[in-house]
Amino acid sequence: MLEHDVIIVGGGLAGCRAALEIKQTNPKLDVALIAKTHPLRSHSVAAQGGMAATLKNVDPEDNWEAHAFDTVKGSDYLADQDAVEILTREAPDVVIELEHMGVLFSRLPDGRIAQRAFGGHSHRRTCYAADKTGHAILHELVNNLRHNGVRIYEEWYVMQLILEAGQAKGVVMFHILESQLQVARAKAVMFATGGYGRVYNTTSNDFASTGDGLSMSAVAGVPLQDMEFVQFHPTGLYPVGVLISEAVRGEGAYLINSQGERFMVNYAPKQMELAPRDITSRAITRELRAGRGVNLDGSAGGPFVYLDLRHMGKEKIMSRVPFCWEEAHRLVGIDAVNEPMPVRPTVHYSMGGIPVNTDGQVRSSSEGLIEGFFAAGESACVSVHGANRLGSNSLLECIVYGKRTGAAIARYVEKRQLPDVDEQNYLGAAHRKIQALLNQSGNLRINQLRQAFQDNMTQHCGVFRTEESMREGLNQLQQLQQQYQQIYLDDKGSSWNTELIEALELSNLMVVGEIIITAALNRQESRGAHCREDYPNRDDANFLKHTLAFYSPAGIDLQYRPVSITMFEPKERKY
Repeated sequence: MLEHDVIIVGGGLAGCRAALEIKQTNPKLDVALIAKTHPLRSHSVAAQGGMAATLKNVDPEDNWEAHAFDTVKGSDYLADQDAVEILTREAPDVVIELEHMGVLFSRLPDGRIAQRAFGGHSHRRTCYAADKTGHAILHELVNNLRHNGVRIYEEWYVMQLILEAGQAKGVVMFHILESQLQVARAKAVMFATGGYGRVYNTTSNDFASTGDGLSMSAVAGVPLQDMEFVQFHPTGLYPVGVLISEAVRGEGAYLINSQGERFMVNYAPKQMELAPRDITSRAITRELRAGRGVNLDGSAGGPFVYLDLRHMGKEKIMSRVPFCWEEAHRLVGIDAVNEPMPVRPTVHYSMGGIPVNTDGQVRSSSEGLIEGFFAAGESACVSVHGANRLGSNSLLECIVYGKRTGAAIARYVEKRQLPDVDEQNYLGAAHRKIQALLNQSGNLRINQLRQAFQDNMTQHCGVFRTEESMREGLNQLQQLQQQYQQIYLDDKGSSWNTELIEALELSNLMVVGEIIITAALNRQESRGAHCREDYPNRDDANFLKHTLAFYSPAGIDLQYRPVSITMFEPKERKY
């Protein structure tokens, strides 16, 4: 059995920042980081636009209180305001800290860190490294992990969280290269496993974003919080779904319909293209519904609108957003200097996740906490984003709460003993699960079932939702879950069996999808990214509260917990 003081699952920004903080707090601690990809292949590298912080380099009138208000307003007042205060107060210091680690932020002519405008923010406060910000930060963090002696298990897939009697004790993990099973025990376990965009058929997320940490937690009895809130990014490149960063609009790009109109004037006349993502995504969807979308031949009535950069000029495009130009050119043959980009909303971010307090410790209920279990980043819900995340707050959350959770873990494990774990029991169960999948003689390929599931989620629980549609979606999902027993694997091999990993991931996706639809059905209001056409108004009297969803194979039990309101009273959200 493997043993470490701390096990962190996930190699992205939150996991790496937590690991680094633990080692910097107490270098003697034995810290292991487990990732199903190489850490530098984590989805954090795809984060483009930047990281919000009130450095005041461009806008001296900015302050953390304004950042906090923008974040709470953007969340449609569902964010916990004590958590938002920590996020926004600590933002400037963590940016400077990253700079000192060697992160190559873009600069103003005088050498200070550059800052740009971003949707929903009232000031220009987003720090960036061109349009490759996540990539720049993660590289430095991973270098620092190696320097500080963190043990990295790369390309190991975690199959199970070991949670007994209210205490996290370790994980069961599978080496993808050699099909080797291991049990690892620890004094503390942290999940930083990212989001679940692959629940849907069109997403900006990578193929590894399958909600593994969320599903494992739910199956172990941990509630998931606010899972109905799924963010659609307005500008996914059509038809591939790859993200065209909000930074492009922050630098001045226009959204135009088939009639050549900058249609955001009808939806958010003050903020225009820099309205929050939920509002902009709904605006685009309404334009498409009204027949003002564009077809590939340029005619009206099509499935996308245009993102127009042409007026920005070649020099600005190539210096400020070169990666977005490159993506459009490589994937759909568009030269954004001379042609507008085809875009439409794409699933992008998970506001919900594993519920945690402001030290990253996982909640067992509205009041209780789980011993030895922590989470941070997109897989967690602290909740700083509430019903809708503002762009450039996610990298910030990963760093602020990754660091904070790491410090809490270092304190927590100081005088704790390694837990007792029945290694053979967990190894046997994992081995039987794998053998059952390899031996299953069904008639369905994994891709058939996964595509049907993703299409169902997209059709019935997308940008706009109704009770009738979601009930139909839930019924179909439950039928698809039955068909999981009918998949068969061609690859029976014991080396790099990616088909086996995909089968395990599909099981996790289905758990997460069922929780999303169930929570969405029961929230009978529209708030942030959750837009009910049958309940078009926000209902603070009945739904100013967080959803806690408890999973079991027999069904999902919903409870609720209050929102922390410490600074800003809820009011109507206008832009």
